[in-house]
Amino acid sequence: MYRLAFIMLHDKEESRDIVHDVFARLLDGDIRFDSDKAGAFLLSCVRNGCLNVMRSQGTRERAMRDFPINDEDPGDSEAFESEIKALQDGISHLTPPICREIILLHYNDGLTFREIATRLQVSETTIYKHLRNALNQLRLTIKDMG
Repeated sequence: MYRLAFIMLHDKEESRDIVHDVFARLLDGDIRFDSDKAGAFLLSCVRNGCLNVMRSQGTRERAMRDFPINDEDPGDSEAFESEIKALQDGISHLTPPICREIILLHYNDGLTFREIATRLQVSETTIYKHLRNALNQLRLTIKDMG
């Protein structure tokens, strides 16, 4: 399991974390499987965990490429802090309140649309529509700011 994770991620620590998470979920009883196919099932869990990490890294890399942070100019830190404050204020004023909850669950807690839909007992399409609405509201808030 570790070798598979390492081959996919090329990162020792991240690979260990993925395998650890699979076993932790197994011990917690979150995972149920047919004991005849345990090896294949556990490898699938590791592969899926690696794919989630890779997807997350892709998102972070795109964000860093699209919104680079310039560490050389200390004057930018005030502008950055101002943008963060405006974003936080915008999130706190999102309407309807489910938009705020979805934004926080998706971006802060890292939950997928399916996980959020299950938690809030609504469809994934509803989650997508509210998230799109929330992001549009936040774009307007930031646009008005600058």
